[in-house]
Amino acid sequence: MSESAGMTGAVDGGGVRAGDPGGTGAGGAGSGDAGGGPGRRDARVVVADDQTVVREGIVMLLGLLPGIEVVGAAADGLEAVRLVAEHAPDVVLMDLRMPRCDGVEATRRIRAEHPATQVVILTTYADDDSLFPALQAGARGYLTKDAGGEEIVRAVEHVMSGEAGLSPKVQLRLLERLSASAPRPVAPAVTPRELPDGLTAREAEVLSLVAEGLTNAEIARRLSVSTATVKTHINNLFAKTGLRDRAQAVRYAFRHGIASPPGAPIT
Repeated sequence: MSESAGMTGAVDGGGVRAGDPGGTGAGGAGSGDAGGGPGRRDARVVVADDQTVVREGIVMLLGLLPGIEVVGAAADGLEAVRLVAEHAPDVVLMDLRMPRCDGVEATRRIRAEHPATQVVILTTYADDDSLFPALQAGARGYLTKDAGGEEIVRAVEHVMSGEAGLSPKVQLRLLERLSASAPRPVAPAVTPRELPDGLTAREAEVLSLVAEGLTNAEIARRLSVSTATVKTHINNLFAKTGLRDRAQAVRYAFRHGIASPPGAPIT
């Protein structure tokens, strides 16, 4: 990639600094006592982000933080994997949406090939389709790009000590996901033989939640799927039943016993 030559690399004993091709950098990262006092070495970090301005901004910010030494910067996942093999950093700050090799795949390779290096995702996205694949790939930390310097340092320190480095927003989402997946009382299920118009069991389940008044996003959280998946189920069941809107869907669900009207006795 054409931009990579101007921003990647590391300097023996010193950190990479944005706008400092010699790597000597303001602040003298690599001095060994910038973070936690005498005897505590700096965390060696690789930054991976495909946007040059963002990447250089992160490198510049890290250069001002105590206890951090940037040893390399990558413009995509493949370059991040190469820099980890070359410099054996403690932590990679990894973006998710990158060309050639995205952050999830790069995280998977790094954790498989270089298990001593931890990965903290640093991204704009905090939706389920971004968060959970990254954690499943082996990331031990997950921050969004509105994180401050102290939060980044804390996440780096946490993953280096074997803990999770998750932003409060991500921690809350994990708790919501666990709560949504917990067993909850449900009405007696309709067997596949009883479903009208060729509806699948999942489509009937989605329809029953529509009848409860849940939005697509709420249904997605309840079923632990993406909003796009919910929309697909709704489009399919509308096509099968000839329904045109959610009001008709609610009446259909009540009429066929897929959901019970409010106030109906529970049998």
